[in-house]
Amino acid sequence: MDSTARFRMNRTTLLAVFAFAICLTTLTVASAWFLLALVVPAVLTAWVLRTGFDVGDAGITVRSLTRSRAVPWSELAGIRVGERADLWLVTTGGTEVRLPAVRARDLPAIGRASAGRIPVPALDQ
Repeated sequence: MDSTARFRMNRTTLLAVFAFAICLTTLTVASAWFLLALVVPAVLTAWVLRTGFDVGDAGITVRSLTRSRAVPWSELAGIRVGERADLWLVTTGGTEVRLPAVRARDLPAIGRASAGRIPVPALDQ
């Protein structure tokens, strides 16, 4: 049985997208062409719902709006923390894949989801 942990963007972001869509609908009174502007909130909604990554038995699958990339555990060299606390998967081939929707503070949850495949350093307190 494949146990998969999903890390996605915060769904409360959709409230801002909904408010933006409401504001755009008032423009449709001026012209029907402004209906095309409602494509923007639709794309933003799809982006919020799709962007993230899955940690499973086979590896990590990173998803963006238009594509996804699977990194098997055998190709994972480690995780790099960027300058703004963003996380990057480092592969054995030397490429890097950004992990969306998480920061360095989420490393313990990612480590638990990986069943120990990603070691998380203990914090001294």
